[in-house]
Amino acid sequence: QVQLVESGGGLVQAGGSLRLSCATSGRTFSNYAMGWFRQAPGKEREFVAAISWSGGTTNYADSVKGRFTISRDNANNTMYLQMNSLKPEDTAVYYCAIGSRKYYYGSSTDFASWGQGTQVTVSS
Repeated sequence: QVQLVESGGGLVQAGGSLRLSCATSGRTFSNYAMGWFRQAPGKEREFVAAISWSGGTTNYADSVKGRFTISRDNANNTMYLQMNSLKPEDTAVYYCAIGSRKYYYGSSTDFASWGQGTQVTVSS
């Protein structure tokens, strides 16, 4: 059974930084793309970033380009999201997900399993 556990969320002031982690087990982590999504209160879940199986290809939502960086450590089955220059509109529950293929092809259906989420709150 695949398990994904997010950590690193919290409360930060606008302009600050946070680093989220996603630890996985139960699946060959290095074979699959990984991704981050977020859901703000009253809104649909939205794509944030994705990374291919090797880390060689990354994708970002326009709203986070230049501020967020996704990375992965295949030796330790962990993915990260470095979030800089945070804005109040980044406030959401952030979820990590593991894909069913090596690359992200543009749909949340590319992802097979999800974590429970970690809250990120950015104050103005």
